[in-house]
Amino acid sequence: MLKSILTVLLLHLEELLLRILGYIMRRFLRSAMIVFSWFVVPYSRYTNIKVMRRKLPPIRSHLLEIPAVDLAKLIRTRKIKSEEVVEAYIERCRQVNPLINAIVQDRFEEALEEAREIDNVIAMGINSVESMEEHTPLLGIPVTVKESIAVKGMTNQAGRVFKTPQIAKSDAPVVEQIKRSGGIILLVSNTPELCLLWETYNNVTGQTKNPYDLKRTPGGSSGGEAALLASGASLLGLTSDIGGSSRLPAMFSGIWGHKPTPYAVSFRGHHPTSDFPKWGDFFTIAPMTRYAKDLPLLLKCMSDPTGPKLTLDRAISVNGIRFFFMDNDGPSGMMRPLSRDLHAAINRVASDFNAKRVNIRKMKWSLDISLSAMLTMKNIETIYHKTEEGEQPKTVCKETVKYFFGCSDSILPSVIFGHLQNFMKIIPNSRHKHLASIIEALKTEFKEMLGNDGVFLYPTFPNTAHQHYQIYHKLLEPMYMAIFNTLGLPVTNCMIGLDRRNLPMGIQVVANPGQDHLCLAVAREMERRYGGWVRPPSEESHSNSNSSNSSGTGSSKQRG
Repeated sequence: MLKSILTVLLLHLEELLLRILGYIMRRFLRSAMIVFSWFVVPYSRYTNIKVMRRKLPPIRSHLLEIPAVDLAKLIRTRKIKSEEVVEAYIERCRQVNPLINAIVQDRFEEALEEAREIDNVIAMGINSVESMEEHTPLLGIPVTVKESIAVKGMTNQAGRVFKTPQIAKSDAPVVEQIKRSGGIILLVSNTPELCLLWETYNNVTGQTKNPYDLKRTPGGSSGGEAALLASGASLLGLTSDIGGSSRLPAMFSGIWGHKPTPYAVSFRGHHPTSDFPKWGDFFTIAPMTRYAKDLPLLLKCMSDPTGPKLTLDRAISVNGIRFFFMDNDGPSGMMRPLSRDLHAAINRVASDFNAKRVNIRKMKWSLDISLSAMLTMKNIETIYHKTEEGEQPKTVCKETVKYFFGCSDSILPSVIFGHLQNFMKIIPNSRHKHLASIIEALKTEFKEMLGNDGVFLYPTFPNTAHQHYQIYHKLLEPMYMAIFNTLGLPVTNCMIGLDRRNLPMGIQVVANPGQDHLCLAVAREMERRYGGWVRPPSEESHSNSNSSNSSGTGSSKQRG
């Protein structure tokens, strides 16, 4: 009897200690972000002094504003040539890249040659229009790829500094599928080193800028793709997502990014990678598009034939979908509340779709459970694991000292990642088990709430695109997104308009595993209701705006 009482008391004591430990960690992290802001904000403003207040060149070619679904049909039916389309996108890339710095390496000449071959085959009439639509739905369409995804013959080092360029010897499975579907790979785009940051810069290619405001970030880690898509220099992009790496850039750049159901798309052929058995539960290669209507087409072409089957061709009416929403994280007190414009926009969307407000209290654990799940994964590729042939392995302490003396080849997140992994090792295993139980409870709660006909609306990030480097005092806020990697749920970032600074706003649409078609159906409806992608300010529109203002008339927004 006494033994049983002692056991119960010890269990309660352990639970109390875990709660105290959690509280201390959360307060420490929130306080650390406040302290970081004292240094980060002035530094960000100082570095932006050098950034010129320039606008992008205006979009001239009408071919750049045709969704891929319609463009592919025009190419198949010989209304336009693939070569014309590829030429238009190459020209646009050359116009905008000196400003946004999103391209790591291009293959423009090879792409043009492939386009000509496609035009010749179509002209010969070997395959019927119906056959091309079924077997090569992307025939003649240019596609851009995040540099961390392997494209044969192209650089593939995920922003790491190597003495010898790392060239992909073969295509990633998802790239092979895009090519089999008729897509033409145009280039590989910029990413932060090893995709370890929610901004996009590295010591190889430099910093990528947001087309809406060059002083701001397009987000990360798929910022190169997002910047190209938003500026009209790409139509379809292959990205990746482990903690919002596809969704945050999509939000900051006013486009559409989808994190698929785990294993629906092959994660092979990407840096970083891991042989951890559950790596694919958290990480996936993901589609990003300028138009919501193109997401199902691209995802269908990317889907792994051996993975879970997604019903992307299924006709869905949003009237038959149940909507739920939250506009905070619990609240946990850890993450910043939404900006005034975002709060109003998300509540407007919730009202428009008759969403039911819910209070999922366990969402307040988003930070704790996501960090615990992701940082305890073993054998993740970092700067401390994979080194260039002949080089000595790097050590955490030595690389940290080198960084603060300006001698490291790496950016800060790559350096401190080793410290975070080591820190997780000293946390009691009972704490990780406790957090794992919360993950399972949350999975069950979402499964029961959403079923096979429900979606959950949730913020992507609490503010629109900020100035470069300011993510360093907002490192807790990406947990708005990372929680859904932890739970293994499909989720789409949807463009819902511009804020008062004319910066894109976004919202996440979440469904149960295998119900990606619900997210995509809602995305298409949001595009229809709110207008979707908006052309970034251009030199021409800026000039017209100034002219209009001087004559006392307002200027209308340019919409795609």
